[in-house]
Amino acid sequence: MSDVRGVLADKMGFDAVWFVEHHFLTSFSMSPCPEVIFGALSRLAKRIRLGFGVVILPYHHPVRVAERVAMVDHLSGGRVELGTGRSAAYDQIGMGIDPRQTRAMWEESLAMIPKIWEDGMFSWDGQFWNVPPRDVRPKPYQKPHPRMWVAALQPATYQLATEKGIGVMALSVAAPSYLEPHIKAYKELVRHANPVGKVINDQWLSSTMGLCDADDKAGRELAAKSLRTFFGPDRPYLKDQTHLYEQLVDSWGGVPEHLKANFARYLKTDGPDGAPSSSAG
Repeated sequence: MSDVRGVLADKMGFDAVWFVEHHFLTSFSMSPCPEVIFGALSRLAKRIRLGFGVVILPYHHPVRVAERVAMVDHLSGGRVELGTGRSAAYDQIGMGIDPRQTRAMWEESLAMIPKIWEDGMFSWDGQFWNVPPRDVRPKPYQKPHPRMWVAALQPATYQLATEKGIGVMALSVAAPSYLEPHIKAYKELVRHANPVGKVINDQWLSSTMGLCDADDKAGRELAAKSLRTFFGPDRPYLKDQTHLYEQLVDSWGGVPEHLKANFARYLKTDGPDGAPSSSAG
């Protein structure tokens, strides 16, 4: 069905279609490998851009990410967008990754990928990955390379995107009035970035939710029911996850600063500063 929707979006004039990478989430993880879907869409949809929304960089060797994205870029004639992210602790632990290391892993991988795409030999001696001199193929079809993005749920990540010269995918559900000053600051400052890649991607993507129905009243009722199901007390997205977050907070003695925005979705907060407690919400 994903390829059918992608083809329809192409025919209807949409600019891009994005596919997630999710793992372990009941009724929410039917897209664990978007490059497989894009392999089909690259031949069926002729114009629309194909966005990895996102590749979870800590889960993959950066060489493999660079190879797969470049391969889809060739299949599609240069229509790929590379969104990147870190995912959440529930998924990360399932992959054997310490959530506290994921920001550093993301930063190192992000620095490696555009260098892997350059002509000539590539080598790397880092904290998480080491690569002896190798000629990695293929190189991207787009020159100098596909645009890069980061999924962002908090202002600290907006700032990282600004510094690295990559696009922001603001995937949290936030009011335009809240995002407006962040977007303005990003647009003003990103043009002065020292980009991690060859070019600056100064685009901001904000997500929203929508549902279309032939009957307006029925569509509104179904949309409201869907949102209550997703965000309500029996949220399937959070099912079986809250105890894990409680255990992590207890074992760590608190939540590292760079993980607080992520953990806030799963834990109650104490006090005006919003510091997570060890009681699930």
